[in-house]
Formats: sequence, C-alpha cells, structure tokens
Amino acid sequence: MAEHTYRVLVRGRFTDLTSDQRASLQEHLKGFDFLRDGGFSEEGALMFDEKLDFFSYRVILTAESKPDDAGLRRATTALDALGVDFKGLRATVTDMDEMKVNRPKRLG
Repeated sequence: MAEHTYRVLVRGRFTDLTSDQRASLQEHLKGFDFLRDGGFSEEGALMFDEKLDFFSYRVILTAESKPDDAGLRRATTALDALGVDFKGLRATVTDMDEMKVNRPKRLG
C-alpha cells in the first residue's frame, strides 16, 4: 500500500486552567502569528485565541492508512509540553492525495 499525505486537525477544549497556566498561554500568544505559524505543517501547530477555551492542533502526516491516533498523540504531546489540562479531543483527517481540485474554466 502506498503512503499518502494527510492533514490532521485535532480539536479540543482547555479545562481547569489555573491563573499561572492562563498567563503562560497568554504569553505564548504574544509571539504567535496566526497567518505565518497557524497552518498545517509537519512540525504541527497548536492554535488558540485569547479566550483560552477551545484549541486546534494542525499537522501534516505521511502514512499508509488514516493516522487518527498519530494526530491525537501529537496534539497530546504539544498540550502536555504546555502543562495544561484538556478534554474532548477529536481528530478530522483529510487525505490530500484523494482530494479533487476544481480548476477554474478558461474564458475565451
């Protein structure tokens, strides 16, 4: 079976954040550029806003089959590195090799 490229979007919610954790996450936001750093990448990107309620983790993975669990593990590792609690993780996987690209029709 050939390897495919997948975009994995993991969503979840922060829970029981202490004031120190909130301050740390707010500090993390100061150096974050959503347009430059917020897209899908092989390194993965954890995104959240100043409300500190919901978050998303975006990563590109290459695998032979749908990497739901791998995406969840990567997101969990990123969240554990920040030292925060979370709940409700769910992954959405898109196979980029199977995606249909609609090209605009030529005029003329």
